Formats: sequence, C-alpha cells, structure tokens
Amino acid sequence: MKDHGGDWAGFQREYGRPPLDFSANVSPLGVPDGVRRAAEAALSGLERYPDPLCRELREKLAADHGVPAGWILCGSGAADLIYRLAAAERPRAALVTAPTFSEYENALTLWGCRVTRLPLSPEENFALPESILSAVTPQTDLLFLCEPNNPTGRTTDRRLLQRILERCTACGTLLAVDECFNDFLDDPPAHTLLDELSHSENLLILRAFTKSHGLAGLRLGYALSQNTALLRSMARCGPPWAVSAPAQAAGAAALEETAYLAALRDLIRRERPYLAAGLAALGCRVCPGEANYLLFFHGAPGLSHRLAERGVLIRNCSNYCGLGPGWYRAAVRGREENAVFLAAMKEVL
Repeated sequence: MKDHGGDWAGFQREYGRPPLDFSANVSPLGVPDGVRRAAEAALSGLERYPDPLCRELREKLAADHGVPAGWILCGSGAADLIYRLAAAERPRAALVTAPTFSEYENALTLWGCRVTRLPLSPEENFALPESILSAVTPQTDLLFLCEPNNPTGRTTDRRLLQRILERCTACGTLLAVDECFNDFLDDPPAHTLLDELSHSENLLILRAFTKSHGLAGLRLGYALSQNTALLRSMARCGPPWAVSAPAQAAGAAALEETAYLAALRDLIRRERPYLAAGLAALGCRVCPGEANYLLFFHGAPGLSHRLAERGVLIRNCSNYCGLGPGWYRAAVRGREENAVFLAAMKEVL
C-alpha cells in the first residue's frame, strides 16, 4: 500500500525483517492492557453476529461526550465513515485543503464530485488561512477539515474554526471535521468542535480509536452529528455488522483508559520537541506540528529508501497534493526508538 504509512507487511517482504515503523502515527505505548483483555474476552462469542447498532459502545460514547446516543454512528475506522459520508451525500462540489489526508478526495471523486483544493503555504508552516472563509460558497456542498491536520500536525485557532462553521451554516455546506488525532494534543478540549454539535445540523465530527489506543489492526471509528437523518443514510451506505464484536468490546474498554491517555500525552509532549530538535540539527526543515508526528523536509535523494535499508520506515510525503519530493512524515515514539531513528538519519545524511 503506497498511499499510506504503516505498510510493515510490504517492508517485511522486501527486507525480510520487521521495521522500526515511524510511518504510522499510532500510539507508541501499544494497546492498553484493559482494552486487550476486553477484545480477547469477546472472542468467546465469535459464533454470534456483532450488535449491528453497537448499542453498548454508542451509549458509553454518548456518556463520555455528553451527547445523545442517537447522534453517534460507529464504523470500521474513520476511513469507513469517510466513504459512507461521501456515498450518503454524493456532493457535487467539495473543498479540501492541500496537503491533507488523501481519503477525503478519494472518497469524494468516487461519486463524480468536483473537488477544489485550498493550498496551505509552506512559508506559513501550512497554517489554515482565513481565505478559507471566502472559499466556502453556496455552491460548496461539503468541506473536509482535519484537526490537527495530517500530515502537517497543525491545528486551527478555535475562533477561526467557529467562523468556518458559521460560514458553512450560512452557505448550507456540511462541515466534516476529522478529529482522529485530537487525543494526542497537549490540550484536546481546546481543539474540538464537540460542544458545537447541538447548535448546528451542518457539523459532523469524525473520531477513531485507531491511533490513540493502538487499534489500527482492529478498525474502530465513529461519527457524531445531530443530523440523525444523515447518520441513518451513512449507515445504509455500507454493509451491516461493520464493527466486529472484539472491536466493540475494545472501544467500550478504551473509554475507561483515562490514565493511559494522560501518560500518552505526557510522552508525546516530552518527545516531540526532542525529535524536532534532532531533525533540525541534521539540517531538516521541521514543521511545528502539535500532534504525535512531524512533517519535515530534506533534499537528500532517496532518504526514505536509505533509511529503510537500515530498518527504519518513514512516510514519504511526495505524493501528497501540496507537497512534493523531499517532504517526509515521522511519528513521535519513545525516547529509545526516537534516538535510533535520529542515529539512522545521521548515518544517511
């Protein structure tokens, strides 16, 4: 799989060993013990179909986020819900930023949607500009925003986000905000629009356990919106039983792991500056990311391939719209792994 990070299987086939994987932005703490136990316990009931409505998980998510359970739709990861949203809405025209997560545009174009890209300036460290307000027009059916953005790691000022929501409401534009990396931020509540859900039918928020709880292999995400008709339509735009019983059990257990998330944020808060400083000392231009990954530039030819030969996998971002050759993304991991990565970078450079 060349369009995403985390292709450990392809690496292992090519090099005959597992990589030290900095290409996937998954929690370096691994799966919490309580979550693993819950998923394993659910294996005893594999002869039964999973709850197609994810009732228990939705009720626990509703209590955790302070919204009605009817405002939540669970899916097989956020990507599943992105494709369901595009299929349910079938927008004629949509707006995305560049660079950003490629699956927004991939899902939209499946339905013949005309996608406009709003360029993010490298000179401004890829911050979202206020010009996005004028880029949203009554002809814009859907706007995808990633907060924090992937691959830049940048967040948007809360006041600008609220103005964007107001603009979308005035234009009749659906605002879909991907908050899958929110848990890695230093202050997650300051960078979410969850408290705006009750005020706007034009808002849909995407969340996932994939990254924050190390469940990339189990696949679990959810969408939140007061527009229950939209959620019902999204549910119909895919197969039933989208969320396995082990995934539902893991998600319910993950909501109890508050100490785990606090430890995770402490680690990222400590290691992100260390990794950024190390990359800068090696001559890299480092984007001031705020999540558990860093976007950086170095013009050395074949950097990702030469690192792979040393057992280290990073995300080559040259295929992102708005980037190009020389741009890479690296996850923030623990100190020992980060030191190994920086040592390999020093050898290569």
